Amino acid sequence: MQLRELNIGCIGGGTGLPSLLGGLKSNPWLRLNAVVTMFDSGGSSGQLRDELGVLPPGDVLKCALTLARNEGEARRVLLSRLPTLEHHARLAGHTGGNLLLSMMEQYSGDFLAAVDALRALLGCRGKVWPVSVEPASICAEYGDGTETRGEVEVDAGQSRGSQVKRLWLEPEVSIHPAVAEAFRGFEAVIIGPGSFFTSLMPPLLVRGVKEALADVRGPIVLIANLLTEGRGMAGFTAADEARWVSRAIGRPVDVVIANTGRPSSEMLMRYAAENKQPLELGELGPESEPVLARLWCTEIARHDRRRLAFAVWTVLSQRLLSREPDFQQISS
Repeated sequence: MQLRELNIGCIGGGTGLPSLLGGLKSNPWLRLNAVVTMFDSGGSSGQLRDELGVLPPGDVLKCALTLARNEGEARRVLLSRLPTLEHHARLAGHTGGNLLLSMMEQYSGDFLAAVDALRALLGCRGKVWPVSVEPASICAEYGDGTETRGEVEVDAGQSRGSQVKRLWLEPEVSIHPAVAEAFRGFEAVIIGPGSFFTSLMPPLLVRGVKEALADVRGPIVLIANLLTEGRGMAGFTAADEARWVSRAIGRPVDVVIANTGRPSSEMLMRYAAENKQPLELGELGPESEPVLARLWCTEIARHDRRRLAFAVWTVLSQRLLSREPDFQQISS
């Protein structure tokens, strides 16, 4: 095997995608591209979207901060929330970073240009791409036939016990042309971890993403979540995640990285009280290779950044480097 730089796309949002990027960014053989969901309707992002008519900046901001040259300092400054100020009460509660990115979008008139400017400002190692710059909301139909609209509402429905039967974006939106072009250079794509129905699935539903993924010659890797998310996901497995993703993108998931670690019994009982259970592997189809590892190493349900990064690199090196017929020169 001869090492070379690999150009990788990472799709998702929420807290899961920054966690993945944070582990991978120290690998000098990876050129990272975060393709971020843009359909957040909650918190500061949702409020800015409604009040200023801008795209929700939160998920993009978190990824940019993770890839920043000085992540700790950037997060400390740009994730701080503004206090209530006389004559500026509407700004209270927003993070400095969300306001900065929203102002840059309004100034430039182009969200992609605003993201690139923020990357340059932070000295990011890697690129951050909004999957689309067209506004839309995630919608869900549940097993009982009821429907709901918005990220917060979809999450709330499944927490109450409604099982998601179908997802779509309203209105239907298209992948940004620059992002579609970037996909052509990806040698592999990693999906997850993150809230399954509201962070991982929405970017896969954007018109053109399916076609862009069809052109990726390397593996599609799914990082399974650690827990189910409410009563509506009771019995849900990593294999179910893979089937949902495969249907959305029109091709099999090649590798599923799943966790074997567990916290203490006391912590499992606390999560069970919130109707959250460890996500079991389930029965994968023959086209999907399971890669099992202890990725849950603390009491809190978070993928261990370092272990996850090593697991991803193991998969990518085996799939993309060890099987190449002609070795290429090591990138400078």
